[in-house]
Amino acid sequence: MGENSPAVANATKRRLAEGRVVTGMMVRLTRTADIAVIAASCGFDALNVDLEHSQLTLGETAQICVSALSSGITPLVRVPSQDPAFMGRVLDGGAQGLIVPHVQSAQEAQVIAAATRFPPAGHRSMGGTGPLLRYQTVPTPIAAPAVDAETLITVMLETSQAVGNAATIAAVPGVDMVMIGTNDLCADMGLHGQLGHQRVLDAYAEVARACKANGKHLAIGGIKADMTLLGKLVALGARYISANTDMALLIGAARAHATELRQLQA
Repeated sequence: MGENSPAVANATKRRLAEGRVVTGMMVRLTRTADIAVIAASCGFDALNVDLEHSQLTLGETAQICVSALSSGITPLVRVPSQDPAFMGRVLDGGAQGLIVPHVQSAQEAQVIAAATRFPPAGHRSMGGTGPLLRYQTVPTPIAAPAVDAETLITVMLETSQAVGNAATIAAVPGVDMVMIGTNDLCADMGLHGQLGHQRVLDAYAEVARACKANGKHLAIGGIKADMTLLGKLVALGARYISANTDMALLIGAARAHATELRQLQA
């Protein structure tokens, strides 16, 4: 909407539009607003509060999102399902984007797009002012398109069937980004843990073509440590990388530090 928009700017959408690689730290463990400030200070562009694989509440999620908005880092939330009412509540709480799992078809993507956009683009319910409007009183005809413009909707493809439907899914208006859930895709293919298998790379190539043809962004999910593989996928066209979780980063750093301290006893 531009500099005069009443809505908080979505820096991740702008970076993606510029063709830059965006990194988003996943949050599964931390329940306080500090994690958004920490993620920003560490250099991440976004954070992804994972409500599919954690016990975080909506209230805790909203507090983290509001903190992120004030810290210059984009708050995204992976919702646990495609429930329109739940998605609306998460967006009302301050999320600038959703990552929606287990999308199998264009029809499902259409339902998601409609549930997350205000009329006339969709049928998301107007809830008045909130974090994304900086709690200002903004007329609805101005507020609705302003918030829509700063909302990033990502659908996750996690099966061979979904990958096969990538062209029609990516063509759905209101879908901004398509993410491959690599671990679940591997499981669906009978390739548990084989993230770099040729069939997985072929799936990425197919989804990359669909994204390019429809002007959508390609996102990587589930690949954290293999920089060579990540580099190949970025070269293929991926621009969003779902980085490691707060839990994994804490465990890794704590284990390494404990190992160093144990060595002093020798």
